[in-house]
Amino acid sequence: MQTENKLLTDRARPLGNYPHIKKVGDFLYVSGTSSRRLDNTIEGADKLEDGTYKKDIRVQTKAVLENIRVLLQSMDSDLDDIIDISTFLVDMKDFKGYNEVYGTYFNHETGPTRTTVAVHQLPHPLLLIEIKAVAYLGK
Repeated sequence: MQTENKLLTDRARPLGNYPHIKKVGDFLYVSGTSSRRLDNTIEGADKLEDGTYKKDIRVQTKAVLENIRVLLQSMDSDLDDIIDISTFLVDMKDFKGYNEVYGTYFNHETGPTRTTVAVHQLPHPLLLIEIKAVAYLGK
């Protein structure tokens, strides 16, 4: 069972004992993915001069989906193979911005099924969103 590929060396390492992506039969399971970069900074969380951060749900959503794309491509797959997505938002006020970016990647006719829930917090205080996905390769 292949779980990692050479392309993953440019991704942030998982924060625990789990793979970014795992293949089981014709299915790929993508662990919860954020906009965290290789250097552990967060895409879409810019530090301001006063030391606070400006967090942007649109930038984070795009970065998460692009991170998922790289993970899938490491297993000879892509976003159009995704059949189910679970999204975790720290605040539902970000739903509109998230949904706008999501809609540039998927549509309601051919896109994956989706569940979006609000959570109390994510593993890093600058994260607004995390997405996990299931892709199917048996076309």
